[in-house]
Amino acid sequence: MKHSIKKILQNKWIKRLLLLVVAVFLFFVGLYFSIYLGLFGKVPTTQDLSFIIQEESTEVLDKDGELIGKYYIYDRQPLEFEDFPKHLIDALVATEDVRFFNHDGIDNVSLLRVFVKSILLQDKSSGGGSTITLQLAKNLFGRDDYWFFGIVVNKFKESIIAKRLEEIYTKNEILTLYFNTVPFSDNTYGIESASQKFFNKSTKELSISEAATLIGSLKANTYYNPRLHLDRSQERRDVVLSQMEKYGYLSADSLEVITETPVELNYRSFNHDQGVAPYFREQVKKELSAILDTLKNSNGDAYDLYKDGLKVYTTLDLKMQQLAEEAMKTHMAKLQKDFEASYGKAGPWTNSKLIDAEVKRLPKYKLYKEQGLSDAQIQDSLAVKRDVELFSWEGDTIQNLSVRDSISQFLKFLNTGMLAVDPKTGAVRTYIGGVDYRFFKYDHVSQSERQVGSTFKPFVYTAAIQNGMDPCEYFSLAEVTYTNYKNWTPSNSGSSEEDAYENYSLEKALSHSVNTIAVKVLNKVGISKVIEQAKRMGITKELPNEPSLALGVAQINLKELTGAYTSFVNNSHVAKPYYITKIEDRHGNVIASFEPEIAEEEAFSDYTRQVMLHMMKATVNHGTAKRLRSSYGLKNDIAGKTGTTQNNKDGWFVGITPKLVTVTWVGNDNHSIGFKTTGMGQGANSALPIFGEFYKALNADNAFAEITKAHFEASSQQVISDLNCEPEKRDGFFKRLFKSKNKKKKFKGD
Repeated sequence: MKHSIKKILQNKWIKRLLLLVVAVFLFFVGLYFSIYLGLFGKVPTTQDLSFIIQEESTEVLDKDGELIGKYYIYDRQPLEFEDFPKHLIDALVATEDVRFFNHDGIDNVSLLRVFVKSILLQDKSSGGGSTITLQLAKNLFGRDDYWFFGIVVNKFKESIIAKRLEEIYTKNEILTLYFNTVPFSDNTYGIESASQKFFNKSTKELSISEAATLIGSLKANTYYNPRLHLDRSQERRDVVLSQMEKYGYLSADSLEVITETPVELNYRSFNHDQGVAPYFREQVKKELSAILDTLKNSNGDAYDLYKDGLKVYTTLDLKMQQLAEEAMKTHMAKLQKDFEASYGKAGPWTNSKLIDAEVKRLPKYKLYKEQGLSDAQIQDSLAVKRDVELFSWEGDTIQNLSVRDSISQFLKFLNTGMLAVDPKTGAVRTYIGGVDYRFFKYDHVSQSERQVGSTFKPFVYTAAIQNGMDPCEYFSLAEVTYTNYKNWTPSNSGSSEEDAYENYSLEKALSHSVNTIAVKVLNKVGISKVIEQAKRMGITKELPNEPSLALGVAQINLKELTGAYTSFVNNSHVAKPYYITKIEDRHGNVIASFEPEIAEEEAFSDYTRQVMLHMMKATVNHGTAKRLRSSYGLKNDIAGKTGTTQNNKDGWFVGITPKLVTVTWVGNDNHSIGFKTTGMGQGANSALPIFGEFYKALNADNAFAEITKAHFEASSQQVISDLNCEPEKRDGFFKRLFKSKNKKKKFKGD
């Protein structure tokens, strides 16, 4: 026997083969120890692994703790082991590592297969042979490129790390680390982020089918992405379920039932320009960045918004926001269609001069100018067509357009802004900055200032009542030419021939938004007193000292306007709109908190507040906003004010209910483009319907009963008595006989 072995060993080919085997063995042993000693880069020590700190996304939560958005580089939300349902763990173990609870982190048989097939046979389909612990090592520290031996070096590194992880952590802790770091489809890290994104629920709420779907996608994130390839993902889910049944984690009956049920996604994007409330999330991010600049963590370092796993609690009501967005889309899609139809093919967005002006505002145009190109050369460059993604209410499209064509498409779209706040605190409940953040980044809540039109009239009337004017004082509808203001003659919208002998009470004048009377009231009370009243109501913008102030020529920010109106249902105190209530670090420690900002001084008396509420209720009951009753069937306690600016450029509506103040604006981003007709452009038709659709949805949901069924305070007997007059009064015969229809006078102002 010994002789035969000796004879075999004397064979030169056998000798060479044995030497090769020994050389390969020594090579891998040497390679392993060189990696262990750090010659291929540092391998985390046991101490390093004991303090694993993962980068975590900052979560933005609504007033009830519901997730509405995230700020992140890696979309990750960590959980505790107790948050993982058993069937999720079963699905992972059955599919990825059935001996997980029995081995020490390394599957030597699988590793040997990888080395032989990958290195010696160059078989790229050999598979990874990784245990869950090895995968965790890869998830935590990634892989480096080492050329030809890259896979071997990385596998050795991961095996060393895996061994150390198993020494430090229990199996449950390893599973927790794994689930919190494993990459899923759509650049999503960790099971909680994947669960929220693909099924709009927390991990603990995942069904067996949903858990199997997510676990199945781990094999190839893109190939089995359930959003992109649902059929493929479902087939992979069934493989996972079969593995669960094979290893006793699922009964045969359950397997049959679940595999016959299709995968149903409830996808929610947390990308910064998609998903719910994108304008709100962007504004919160701006404020949050400024706040974090003033704070330091326990190590004295600045907080990182994208990595430190903060929790930002906001005032937003997620469900209410979703209803507001649906209401906005319902109305704006129809209004856009009517808007384009009213102009036909001759819309202002096709005007060459207007397009030229927009072209010259482009950064690309300015860059070409700096480079010395002529206008003709610039126009040639901008005339080149390319594929452009365009917004459309019927569905986004891609068209081959030049820069000028793209501008024309952009200019034709109407935009909007909407804010709803709790008037007692100023807490913002809904926030819509535009029709679609992906295409229209400009925020009409926080950034825009537009003429407010007739929504300014309540400030004029408030100043009048506050300064002693009788609510039943009558003013003539007749037009007046103010000679000291370039013979300016304000007129009333939609009525070319008003009855010069008719007189309205303040209530009817405001509820019907009569321009001629608003100017007369301003003239009588004085411009300075009106401006002072507006300031007491929280308006910080410098207001024009001229008679047209009564008609809303002032440009005011929507957020500030909303805050001013809160005073009518907050005991005469202005509540400043705010977004953030508190910020927590990743450990749940509160690092900043914020209280409502309520003005200490009353903006006006209780008497004035009750009179104004009564007048604005009349606006809804039988004035310019009566379609809330007739068309939308709203029976809520509502006060309000419509607003329209010159040439129908801006439409406004302010809706006041006892526990919610809502302001909506509709117009074009370009100030030179207005509605073709007042009938379409007036606030009652352009902006009010968003509020109408919104409140219809609130009324249909019992969750908002506290808001929708609330009632205004009862007016005092004095207020009721002082408002007890006929809404209109006609001049007597002799007064008509000697009264001039076209009166000229000077505007005294103060």
